[in-house]
Amino acid sequence: MSVEVDLPDVVAEVSAAFAAYEKALTSNDVETLDSLFQKDVRTLRYGIGENLYGYDSIAAFRAARNPAGLMRDLSGTVITAYGRDTAVASTLFHRSSAPGKVGRQMQTWVRFPEGWRIVAAHVSLIDVPKE
Repeated sequence: MSVEVDLPDVVAEVSAAFAAYEKALTSNDVETLDSLFQKDVRTLRYGIGENLYGYDSIAAFRAARNPAGLMRDLSGTVITAYGRDTAVASTLFHRSSAPGKVGRQMQTWVRFPEGWRIVAAHVSLIDVPKE
């Protein structure tokens, strides 16, 4: 069995879901953020300062998060679809509040009957690499 990679319609769907996530993140739209994570105890998010296991932990983190300084610029975004129901979104982000640092974000998206949902996410912050 072979898996079709980067079917254009699937990449477009996940790109739209990723854009909705980014808009919700930077505007602190907690309801939309919560709706984009799969409601399951196996959903996880490794953040810059937290390890969140299960949808409830992720939702609690979002509800308690300080909404200040969420704006960011993205670069190097890559969305790769594997078949019709799985994709990975990877991006770098830059915040004026963190000079000399670059953020890295990866999300695994899965198509469920209710739509595309994040089942795993990882966010980290490193020094800007020296070239």
